[in-house]
Amino acid sequence: MRLRICAVGRLRAGPERTLVDDYLTRFDRTGRALGLGPASVQEVEDRRGGGMAAEAALLERAIPQGAAVVALDERGRMMRSPAFADCLAGWRDAGRSDVALVIGGADGLAPELTVRADLVLSFGPMVWPHMLVRVMLAEQLYRAASILAGSPYHRE
Repeated sequence: MRLRICAVGRLRAGPERTLVDDYLTRFDRTGRALGLGPASVQEVEDRRGGGMAAEAALLERAIPQGAAVVALDERGRMMRSPAFADCLAGWRDAGRSDVALVIGGADGLAPELTVRADLVLSFGPMVWPHMLVRVMLAEQLYRAASILAGSPYHRE
């Protein structure tokens, strides 16, 4: 099952990009034997300044046809890492070939994207910079693969 992080904005070279690349490489290595991966990042930019609606249209085009959609939103469901791993495994086991993990821009996601999502996920009630959310999401993908593989990386 392929995973695609669909995100507004370009992540420049720097510590955030290094961390995202590292965690997605780890995810790909761990997930391959589990039927998870590869994971990729699809960045979109609204160069015309159309706001959330324009960003939503660009993100919609980045989401693979038939993909399970996970929308990252501060008002979403908070879940423990094992539950997130189970969610990914459930989609994989149900035959889903793609999962799109959608991160909005500075103003968040347009409501039409969160409404159509299979899961609206929150990393807590605090607002996080969308560039850091990419890092946290990439780490959680690696953690999910580690949990499903029975690796000691995740401890409770």
